[in-house]
Amino acid sequence: MANRILVFYGSYRSDRMGIRLAQFVVDGLRGRGDEVELIDARAVGLPMLDRMYKEYPKGQAPAALEKLAGQIRGADGFVFVTGEYNWGIQPGLKNLTDHFLEEWFWRPAAIASYSAGRFAGARAALAWHGTLSEMGMVVISSAIAVGPIAQTLSADGKSTGEGGKALEHAFPRFADDLAWWMEAAKAQRERKKPPY
Repeated sequence: MANRILVFYGSYRSDRMGIRLAQFVVDGLRGRGDEVELIDARAVGLPMLDRMYKEYPKGQAPAALEKLAGQIRGADGFVFVTGEYNWGIQPGLKNLTDHFLEEWFWRPAAIASYSAGRFAGARAALAWHGTLSEMGMVVISSAIAVGPIAQTLSADGKSTGEGGKALEHAFPRFADDLAWWMEAAKAQRERKKPPY
């Protein structure tokens, strides 16, 4: 049975480069037989967090929140594609995730980072690791870091040059690690009820 994976992307910029990495990840996971959906924070368009999904009375959350809550609950795992903004995480992606809490619990998350420079979003990935863990996800040890992104991926998310070759080489382990944790989490959720 195929795993259900949500790939989250959070840039609101007009000339978004990270969408290339998001598309690469979506295509790569689909190529392995997974059911994959891209969740683009800009397309979802949630307002800045003023109330979490769980703080709305049942059935009264805005439609976009209700839909996304169901998608998150129905997923087996997540990939967070993050750029690095001033050594930190993207506000659009952070805002998207902060609307939810319990919906994330007991599922694995993977981080794919990028930047225009050679550090490839590593500082944002490090910040996300702790954030996602605090939100109840198991963050897998494999990660993808792409930089400079314009020299690694084409506009349609295809690998190019030496950076692209390195990304193609790293992706199978990244995907295998996520798959292992999704299977382990599914088995555990089926075996016993979560502790809270």
